Formats: sequence, structure tokens, C-alpha cells
Amino acid sequence: MVAGLTDKLSTLVSETGNGSAIKKDLQHNLRAVIQSTVSKLEMVSREEFDAQVAVLHRSREKIDQLEQQLQQLTELVEQQ
Repeated sequence: MVAGLTDKLSTLVSETGNGSAIKKDLQHNLRAVIQSTVSKLEMVSREEFDAQVAVLHRSREKIDQLEQQLQQLTELVEQQ
């Protein structure tokens, strides 16, 4: 992601005809800014996301099961 953005920006800089030193300096600075910004987003890996989705699904199933049990117990108590 960061590499792709810096590559696109590098292409734009090279098209302006500015010197190589300016291009390298700009690439370095842009890469640092982009990496800093991305790290602040608190993104998680796909594996972590998938693991949390699985936990959420299991939790939802357990809640549904407990709600059914509660409903059954409530009905039993009301019958007595």
C-alpha cells in the first residue's frame, strides 16, 4: 500500500523533470509521512480480523442459545 502510493508519486515527480536528488528526497519524505499516517490508523491484519469475526460468530451463537434457554425457563416458571 505504502509502496504503491510512493511509486505513483515518484512517477509524478519524475514527469516534472526535477533533479534526481529532489526526487529521492521527496520519495523518502513521502514514504515516512505515509508510513506514519498508516501506522496511526491502528489497522489489523486480515488474519486478526478473521479471528475476531469467528469469535463474534461464536459469541452470537452462544447468546442465541442462552436466550432460548432463558425463554424455556421463563415459560416453566410461569406454568408453575
